[in-house]
Amino acid sequence: MKKRYIVTIIVVLVLALGFITTKLLLAKAEGNLKQLALSEISDVDLATAEDGIYIGSYSAFPISVEVRVTIKNHIIKEIELLKHNNGKGQGAEIIPENVIEAQSLNVDSVSGATYSSKVILKAIQNAILKASG
Repeated sequence: MKKRYIVTIIVVLVLALGFITTKLLLAKAEGNLKQLALSEISDVDLATAEDGIYIGSYSAFPISVEVRVTIKNHIIKEIELLKHNNGKGQGAEIIPENVIEAQSLNVDSVSGATYSSKVILKAIQNAILKASG
C-alpha cells in the first residue's frame, strides 16, 4: 500500500513538472514572437557591401535561421539557407529568392509564415551588415 502511494506521488509530481515546464516554454516562445513582430527590418545599403561570402543568423525561440549570403559587385548573388528550425514556417523559405530578385530586404512576408519570414530576413540582414564593415 505504501509503495503504491509513493508511486502515485511520483507520477503526480512528474506530471506537474511537465505541465509547468510546458507553460514556461510556451510563455517564452510567445514573448519572443511578440518581440519579433514589433521589430523592424531596415534595408541595407549594398553600395557599401564588399564582395565575399557572409554568414548571418538570427533566433527568436522557437525559430532559428542561419544563412550564407554571397555578394559580388554590390549585388546579392546567392542566399543559401543553411539552417531553418521553423515550426510551421517552412513556406517562408522562398524569402531568400525574393530578396535576391528585389536586391532588397523590403519584401513581403509569407502569409502563414510571418515569424519565419522575419527571422530569415533578420539573418540575411545580419550577414549583409558584416559585408558593409
